Amino acid sequence: MKTAKSLTNLQLEILKLYSYELPESQLIEIKNILAKYFADKASDEMDRLWGENGWTDQTMEDWSNEHMRTKYE
Repeated sequence: MKTAKSLTNLQLEILKLYSYELPESQLIEIKNILAKYFADKASDEMDRLWGENGWTDQTMEDWSNEHMRTKYE
C-alpha cells in the first residue's frame, strides 16, 4: 500500500497564511489570483517553447490535423 505524499511547500505556505475562515467572496478572489498566476506561468513557458523551437501558427495547424490514435482491430 502506498503512503500519502506529504504536502508541498506551496500547500504548507497557503495553510499558514490562510488557516482562518474566509468569506466565500474572498475565497473566490484568492482562487482566481492563483489560477491567473499559474495560467500566466503556463503561457510564459509556451512562449519560450515557441521561440526555442521555431513553432508557428502553421505548426499548430499541422498538429491539430494529426491523427495519433492507435488503430484497433
